[in-house]
Amino acid sequence: MASLKQIAKEMGVSVATVSNVLTGKGRVSEDMSARIKAYAQAIGYKPSVFARALKTGQSGVLGLVMPDLTNPLFPRIAQSLSIAAEQRGLGILIGDSRGNADRQREAIHWLADRGVDGVLIVPQKGTSPEVPAGLPNVIINTASDPRSAVAGDHVGGGTLLGRHISELGHTHVALLGGDPVSEVQQDRIKGMIAGLGPDVTCHTIWGDDGLARLCALAAEGVSAVMATSDLLALGAHSRLSQAGVRVPADISLTGFDDLPLALAMHPALTTVAQDMDTIATYALRILTDRIAQKPDQTQGVAVPMQLVLRASTTRAPTPTTTPQPNTEFRT
Repeated sequence: MASLKQIAKEMGVSVATVSNVLTGKGRVSEDMSARIKAYAQAIGYKPSVFARALKTGQSGVLGLVMPDLTNPLFPRIAQSLSIAAEQRGLGILIGDSRGNADRQREAIHWLADRGVDGVLIVPQKGTSPEVPAGLPNVIINTASDPRSAVAGDHVGGGTLLGRHISELGHTHVALLGGDPVSEVQQDRIKGMIAGLGPDVTCHTIWGDDGLARLCALAAEGVSAVMATSDLLALGAHSRLSQAGVRVPADISLTGFDDLPLALAMHPALTTVAQDMDTIATYALRILTDRIAQKPDQTQGVAVPMQLVLRASTTRAPTPTTTPQPNTEFRT
């Protein structure tokens, strides 16, 4: 079985140096650190969680609380966090809030009762998670949440999309959100408005009532719909198609998150992609530092997003009617 001693002997360093590299502690040069990690992976080294627990008093297991695992975005986040934890020799237990604030609180305490060293939380929209005193934690939300340690740059992602739609000549746009309670969705819409600029008329609509208004807005001259998620964009596409409104010939459509369904749609969906791996790396670094009671080196990181251009957006058609000024509809 591969061991720290074997790695140390091969690399010509001490066992302590190898241990520091594989646990993310101490100061080791980037070159040596990369060589040690590569060799450890090549020989299939896996740290002993039991040995670590005896030595440090820690379980080597982290908790992860997700808002709703039926949403295809969240399993992607969970996988990236799981891989980042595994690279540090840590395991993850997952609790699912199932779209419920009470269940979120129960999941956090359930994980704490099982002795996790710390907990990563993607909060239920509109909530401030309650964490037991003394339990290290990292909130992954959005920049407008002061407790968020790291997240995708939702405002920046919205700005990229808004600028793209504006550059295509669209001057009357519907911004479709799922729930105004969501800080993430509010930040995405804020970015969209900033990217579109002051000369674009925006209609902000929400939920099922917003979906129901799409065809009427299209008839009034709205030439682009910008949704706060790929799932909402899929719902908008279905509603418009049923009414004979063509994407993108009659109306351009954008999503958010670059889920697999964005490619499955016809036409394929213009959207923005989050850098899940970088978010996960930051989150694990911050949490392990907090577990080790190190001073916070990073806080409030907003990881840039990438614009993904596909066939669902095109230049604005010549308008035939004049829409009403900026309006907002909520469920």
